[in-house]
Amino acid sequence: MRLRERLAKGEFVVTCEAAPPKGTDIEKALEDVKKLASHVHAFNVTDLQSSVLRMSSWALCALIAREGYEPILQMTCRDRNRLALQADLLGAWALGIENVLALTGDYPTLGDHPGARPVFDLDSVQLIATIQALNQGRDLAGNELQGSTDFFVGAVVNPGVEPLGPHVLKMRLKAERGAQFFQTQAVYDSEAFRKFIREVEDLEVPILAGVIPLKSAKMARFMNEHIAGIRVPEEVIQEMERAKTKEERKKRSVEICARIIREVKPYCQGIHLMPMGWEGLVPEILELSGLT
Repeated sequence: MRLRERLAKGEFVVTCEAAPPKGTDIEKALEDVKKLASHVHAFNVTDLQSSVLRMSSWALCALIAREGYEPILQMTCRDRNRLALQADLLGAWALGIENVLALTGDYPTLGDHPGARPVFDLDSVQLIATIQALNQGRDLAGNELQGSTDFFVGAVVNPGVEPLGPHVLKMRLKAERGAQFFQTQAVYDSEAFRKFIREVEDLEVPILAGVIPLKSAKMARFMNEHIAGIRVPEEVIQEMERAKTKEERKKRSVEICARIIREVKPYCQGIHLMPMGWEGLVPEILELSGLT
């Protein structure tokens, strides 16, 4: 059963982030996917995350699909104009990729090629509208296509940002343009997440809550200071500080993730895990949260 069918039936879904390699060696990336395939429903393949050069998202998506698993193609507007975006989308559909997550993208100065020139011809809202045009058999200029796509279109939302109002308005606009599901930024404050859900529950669009395992208290404080919309409560940071060894930190991180999942599960339609190198913890997180 495909991701769109599971969500349409009201099944609680689990997706997991998958990072393309920085090079051509795909062995570890595919090995990680195969290890987690029995635990998650789909793999969200990042598109030059943080503006760091890696293999293209669509290439790893195609390889994942070839192995019989379901990929979600992340596509950012940072590096392509509207022609290239549409060309890559048509190619992705031809390669068997059915899910797309539309993002605007991080600015190049954040990455390992700070001199790269950004494009941003479209933003994420316009990209969603573009994908829906391709689904209807025409391009962004209104020209008829020789065969249409049928992408299941996702978007992102940040439930922890303040003020929340402008982000809720943008989420509503994305839904109006054709977003069929949402994945959120990492959630650490379940009460703030519930507040966000109360603001958007009338949309009736599936929302997958984002979860990132904390590797240390230092990581938590860095995110609080540098990543908009992420707020790790002080009591959670103190939990991580009490873990002194790497193994203790992993154990505590698993416990925190599982607790967050249990707390937000009644208010969302799925979980999106972003393990950031700790893929080996995913089965344990899901088991402890009751999602096996």
